[in-house]
Order: sequence, then C-alpha cells, then structure tokens
Amino acid sequence: MPRLVEGSAAGGRLRPALAAQWGLDATVLVAGGGGDNAASAVGVGAARAGQGFVSLGTSGVVFLVSDAFEPAPEQAVHAFAHALPGRWHQMAVMLSAASAFDWGARLTGSAGAAPLAQQVAALTPAQRARAPLFLPYLSGERTPHNNPQASGVFVGLRADHAAADLGYAVMEGVGFGLMDGLRAMGRTAPSDIPLALVGGGARSDAWAQLLASGLACPLHRPAGAHAAAALGAARLAWLADDGTEEQVCRPLPLAQAFEPEAALGQLLAERYPRFRALYPALQPWF
Repeated sequence: MPRLVEGSAAGGRLRPALAAQWGLDATVLVAGGGGDNAASAVGVGAARAGQGFVSLGTSGVVFLVSDAFEPAPEQAVHAFAHALPGRWHQMAVMLSAASAFDWGARLTGSAGAAPLAQQVAALTPAQRARAPLFLPYLSGERTPHNNPQASGVFVGLRADHAAADLGYAVMEGVGFGLMDGLRAMGRTAPSDIPLALVGGGARSDAWAQLLASGLACPLHRPAGAHAAAALGAARLAWLADDGTEEQVCRPLPLAQAFEPEAALGQLLAERYPRFRALYPALQPWF
C-alpha cells in the first residue's frame, strides 16, 4: 500500500511511461484525492465547519463539515476525515431519494418525473395536508435505521387521491428521511448557513422548496453542481500543486436560492411526527 497523504497533498508523480503515453510532462503531480461525497463537498466549496450539501441523487445524502470526529454508529451516521486537512465530516445516507420519485412516476403511469413534479407543484396547501404519508425505504434504509429489511409504505390512501398526491407523498417522505438524517447528526435547530443542493432531484423547484422548509435552512442550487465531484477532484489536484484554499475552494456560482417558508414549514412540522411514528410501529412486520 502507498503511504497515506491528505486529499489535497501530493502523493507522488505520474509514472514516466504513462506521461509519455499520454503526452504529458513527467513532473505531473498526483494528489491524494477523496471519496465521491468528500470531493463533491470540495467542488461546491464546503470547506469549513457547518458547511455542506444535500444530494438528491439515486440515494440521498446530507453532508456536513465538522472540526472534530463525531461518529454516531447507533444511527448509521458516517464520520470520516474530510479530503481537506484538519477537518472531518458527518454524512447521513438514505438509500432511495430521486430514485423513489422515479419509481412513483412509473407507478402512477406518469410520462416521467418532470411532469409528475409539475403536478405536485400545483397542489394546494389543503391538498398537501391530506396527502398520504410515505416511508421511502424501497431498498431498505441506512441512516438512521440501518435496516436492510425496511420497506416502502403508503399510509392514509383514500379513493380521491390521484397521482399528484402520491407524488407529493414520495417527495415529502424523502424530505422527512433527510430530516431524520440531519437530526441523527445532532442538528435540531434552524440554521442560517446555506447548504448546497445537488443531484438530479434538485432540478425540481417544488422539491427544493420543501427541503429548505423542512430542513429549516437555506438551500443554494449551484450552477454546474452535476459535475461537483469531478470539479472537487481537480481542485484537490490544484491544492496539491501549491494552490491555496482561498483560491481554490470557492462556492460555485449560485443558480437559485430557496429560503424556508413558514407556512410550508408548519405543515411539515405537523406531519413529521406522524411519519416518525410509522417506522417503529411497522418495523416488526418488515
């Protein structure tokens, strides 16, 4: 095994044979690098304690930079050294996020996730208040339950519910799962520190607004966030080649910001305890 180096430090140089094959200078440095989520954090500029991102990809992630090692294995919270020196990060992971909404679109016969998201955005607050609840554990769950047998569940279906109601329930259920993850990492109060919002599901304004209101913090959807991990890897290489964090680890340009909405936050606060009560009640049957 090679020696361990910081993610932003040089681990060696490109082998001469490869440099010749690729037409590169043999002095090219190879940085320590980082895992996909740590690199994404560097890519969006999450370098200081309290900064981080929410990812709505196939799975869902809440990533927070910290100054100390803060594991919570009893709730399946990841804790690792950050790809930047002297810092750590916590990470809550749920196994179905945007993939759950894609499943919901197929289930309801929608033409795709985007048309269903548009229907969800048109729902009134009263319609959202009487929508079913959804446990988003379609592939088991990691944070906070760490249970591969956990399953997806709709609760409260009525004859007049339509595709938009089910779509909203899935969006909300994923949002509640991310709220569970944030609580598992110890954050229970609102925060003014924005989190970046990345991943395919982040394209939905309705979902982004729901998350900002439920997580009780601003969410910033950066431009170019789809390439955050690759950009973070390149930034770590730049740091290894004498770049400074002030130069390199800048936030990406802001495409759109979402602030918590009081009315939506109140609706979610009323429904969230019911969501949390479902898993312990149903867990013996999974």
